[in-house]
Amino acid sequence: MADQIVRALCLSGGIRVLVCNATLLAREICELQQTSATASIVLSRGLAGGALMGALLKGGQRTALKFEGNGPLRKMIVEADSDGAVRGCVGNPAAELEAINGKWNVAGLIGRAGFLTVSKDLGAGGQPYQGVVQLVSSEIGEDLAYYLADSEQTPSAVGLSAVFDENGLITVCGGFLVQALPKADDGELEKIMAKIAGLESLSGLLQSEGAEGVIRELFDDIPYTILESHDIFFRCGCGLEKVERALLTLGGEELLDMRDKENGAEVTCEFCRKSYSLGIDELDKLIHLASGKSGC
Repeated sequence: MADQIVRALCLSGGIRVLVCNATLLAREICELQQTSATASIVLSRGLAGGALMGALLKGGQRTALKFEGNGPLRKMIVEADSDGAVRGCVGNPAAELEAINGKWNVAGLIGRAGFLTVSKDLGAGGQPYQGVVQLVSSEIGEDLAYYLADSEQTPSAVGLSAVFDENGLITVCGGFLVQALPKADDGELEKIMAKIAGLESLSGLLQSEGAEGVIRELFDDIPYTILESHDIFFRCGCGLEKVERALLTLGGEELLDMRDKENGAEVTCEFCRKSYSLGIDELDKLIHLASGKSGC
């Protein structure tokens, strides 16, 4: 069964809830990235968070989350498109830390000092947007909630979970995003916040009841309606043309140096790990283009 994200709204119109099951997505991307145990948990949670953020977009839009901390992971990047496509990578897939009191040391792996950058490509006619906040806990969900409240002025609660088995295979990954809209009822908000505080196992609920089951649990006796649901999946947007555009940003001199010293270029996509090889002839064309742009 495909991974899904479900969006719901209480009938009073003041509280929005999104829940995703991203198990297959996390499993595929962690395998591509060859992440360690703790890095797999971090990346899986990040992918679920990215899927939730992507579900807030309108058609043809894209968002990118970048967590940069002073921990051994160095960075995590997650991109999500409005149609449900998600991809992600980490700076140091082999980074690992021991658990603390039986819990994954997510904050330590990311690093408690750093920044979360959220970029949005709003498609044709829209101005690109970028918001930056300091990491408040490096627990991913809390940092996303802080960003939404601070930069987008939308009070939010975010819960993310990932679990794998003894063989290192992700068995459950997903999360929820609860947002208070302008006409939110204080009493309903208090009920949902109490439900969130009382959730014993988000991963267990996702595994047994699915995304709609989590929505039922959070709303409880608050009337609501399911707005829509759609699949989420891995898709990489790399290609030779994008690789060439990236190389052009290096400038003519560096491309010349690459041609002369390495007899070409080998570029590996950080998301899907596909390699692209460019020979001397291909580099010469890029050098010519780069020189023309620089006016040389």
